[in-house]
Amino acid sequence: MKVLVVLSAALALTAAVPQRRLSLNPEAGDQQAAEQNYNNYQQPEQQVKDFRPRVQIDTTTFIPIISFDKEQGTDGSYKTSYETGNNIQAQEEGYLKNIGENEDAVPALVQHGSYSYTAPDGQVITVEYTADEFGFKVKGDHIPTPPPVSPEIQKGLDLIYAGIRANAERDALELKNNPEAARSQEEKAILNYKGQYYQQ
Repeated sequence: MKVLVVLSAALALTAAVPQRRLSLNPEAGDQQAAEQNYNNYQQPEQQVKDFRPRVQIDTTTFIPIISFDKEQGTDGSYKTSYETGNNIQAQEEGYLKNIGENEDAVPALVQHGSYSYTAPDGQVITVEYTADEFGFKVKGDHIPTPPPVSPEIQKGLDLIYAGIRANAERDALELKNNPEAARSQEEKAILNYKGQYYQQ
């Protein structure tokens, strides 16, 4: 009978003590209390100032593409053209060209084309261009042209060209009268051109 009373008292005490969640990690502390504190904590609302500048975006009128055409050849050549609703027109064609001779030949793309548009002042601007092994060349009435060469500079250029012609005539005469000396002089010039300067 005494044993039964003791067991009843122990069960009553066990029921009265609040239940705690068991943790496998004894150093973690009271997990339930920590979760409850975390859930009850409300972070204060912070206003973050936006320092980015405000940009006013102006909408523009949609410009349609009226026509677009492209032809691609199997040999690397092509033709393309397009026109827009605000009077922009462009066309271009290109092909591969071998630069060099025999085994040193390298294929290079040659392009010809033109485009036109209306400038803000109402003038229609037309540009024609060529891109090849000699660089990019462009033509257009709106492109500024260099001023004419002054008479003094032209006189100096004429003297330089006259000296070049006189040297060429002298070399031709020497080649005719003394072919061996002319050949030797030409070999020296080739060495000098390659940076292997000839010492006399």
